[in-house]
Amino acid sequence: MAFGVEELRVLRRALALALHPAPASAEDIKDCHRLAESLDEAVREGARLRAFLVADLGRYRAALPGTAAGYLTLLEEALGAGYRPDPDDLAALRALRGNPVAAALLIRCQMLAERDVRTRLAGATTARRVSTAPMVPASRTRLLALPGGLSGGLSGAAQDGPAEQDAKDPQREPRKEPAKPPVKPAEKPAPAAPRPTRPIPTPGEVFPRRKPTPPSTSPPQQLAAG
Repeated sequence: MAFGVEELRVLRRALALALHPAPASAEDIKDCHRLAESLDEAVREGARLRAFLVADLGRYRAALPGTAAGYLTLLEEALGAGYRPDPDDLAALRALRGNPVAAALLIRCQMLAERDVRTRLAGATTARRVSTAPMVPASRTRLLALPGGLSGGLSGAAQDGPAEQDAKDPQREPRKEPAKPPVKPAEKPAPAAPRPTRPIPTPGEVFPRRKPTPPSTSPPQQLAAG
């Protein structure tokens, strides 16, 4: 893609406005719009040309080896238009490697194919690393307050105790500690009951056991029947 003198002037002005923002005139805006439309049209035209070359290249490749000269010319033109060779092109060039033009194109196509493979592998590796990266739960993240402002004051007050806050602010009234309840004196234990001077009598002494009555020696009296 080649730019004319007028297009280069507009492009230079657009780059200057992007690097050093300044009010743009109405004429500069119109020129930028026209340049953007021209670029879009050139891109579309390049895509149409590439599609035409690829279709024509496929027809010449199918008619090899009789169309070797035309095939090599079309392949070189398609590569200049951004075409990337496929396996069929590499196989055809290997079959025509006896031709110096075909040998040079084979080396060029192999380098382009290897570059494309490396690009795809690098993209796949990056995507795999992103997908397998461990996610840190929000509960394990540590929040740090920025110095100054309301958040800073709150975080400092929350971290420092009352003594530290009083030491930092000398004009602040000292924090009053709550009054502690008076300690009650321990109550004296009740005096023990006095021990009796006389021993307590046992049940046997209070209720002595009666001695058994001895049997009578006189014979029993018989009553006569009347």
